[in-house]
Amino acid sequence: MPAAPDALFESSLTSLPLVQRGKVRDIYAVGDDHLLIVTTDRLSAFDVILPDPIPGKGAVLTAVSTFWFERLRGLVPNHLADLRLEDVLPDADERAQVAGRAVIVRRLRPLPVEAIARGYLIGSGWKDYQVSGSVCGIRLPAGLRQAEQLPEPIFTPSTKAAVGDHDVNVSFAEVEQQLGGELAAELRDVTLALYREAASYAAGRGILIADTKFEFGLDDAGILTLIDEALTPDSSRFWPADQYRIGTSPPSFDKQFVRDYLETLDWNKTAPGPKLPEDIIRQTAEKYREAQKRLVGG
Repeated sequence: MPAAPDALFESSLTSLPLVQRGKVRDIYAVGDDHLLIVTTDRLSAFDVILPDPIPGKGAVLTAVSTFWFERLRGLVPNHLADLRLEDVLPDADERAQVAGRAVIVRRLRPLPVEAIARGYLIGSGWKDYQVSGSVCGIRLPAGLRQAEQLPEPIFTPSTKAAVGDHDVNVSFAEVEQQLGGELAAELRDVTLALYREAASYAAGRGILIADTKFEFGLDDAGILTLIDEALTPDSSRFWPADQYRIGTSPPSFDKQFVRDYLETLDWNKTAPGPKLPEDIIRQTAEKYREAQKRLVGG
């Protein structure tokens, strides 16, 4: 797959067994208890992997996720392991290939739902609300407008789709059926606590977090643990606070910029995805870097 010289579309490590290539991440086994997760520069939109990588995107996602994992660890444990890249990749060339975009994590049992917190009415939530006045079975006040802040953040879970499939919003009752009432309630409460903490921090740095998606797993003791990524431009809608207006979809520091471009095309949102113009690639990379700068610094 052709890519810009400073972009990584796909990793190619030979010293570790490849477990899976996801929409964005390549996952390798490190013994029986750990995984090496490489965040590439692939971009998925509408659950389709696009043919053009976004240079530097994987490094941004890794830095932002690591920041949030550390900041939020008082609320919930996370999957990061106390191993260095040198411990699992002795070959210098392989380390160079994934430097700045690889983390070693504990191998956990992932939950079969995506935990989504929404603080504003946008995206599929806005579409559902226009039809039913509800989002994922949660009745909302009448008369809310697009992008309006909700009275309280809400938990709106979805199924985890395979690569190429679309996630489907589900009700909390369906999550209870899958996980049991106690774990479902813990998942909801932790998701909303993480969102509130992150939204408060980000607001102080000029970013509104409209919504975000978390993934969780269980360790051998059954302890709920944050996995995958956390509060990145891929898993969240980040809006610049100074450009926020109710009634319209605000500009964003995330891949919504690409989604908005794709909506202008005659494309049925199934694979293969369309190629992106150079200016869309450049502007998207700039938005990711700006989000990192505002949230993490550097």
